[in-house]
Amino acid sequence: MADRLKLLSDKTRLTIVALLKEREMCVCDIVDILETTQPNISQHLKKLKTGGIVNETRRSQWIYYSLHVEDKPYLNDILSRLPSMKEIVNAHKPNSCC
Repeated sequence: MADRLKLLSDKTRLTIVALLKEREMCVCDIVDILETTQPNISQHLKKLKTGGIVNETRRSQWIYYSLHVEDKPYLNDILSRLPSMKEIVNAHKPNSCC
């Protein structure tokens, strides 16, 4: 549990989790929204995946990320307290790059 909570102590990773709380996304969507580089986001997603917080699903050449917290009830309370990213996600055209 401590390792997973430590993963969420990083602002970028916590923001990624908040985005994925709204819907699954590919790396390019997250890059566009956070206005950062693809390698940066990919490294954060790799850590979240290794920590068991996100799943990845391959669709042709693209990988989509989604939350994987159903078996981690202690994270659900944290997720419920995150500010909504719905407006930001809805303003971004989904999969505009994929």
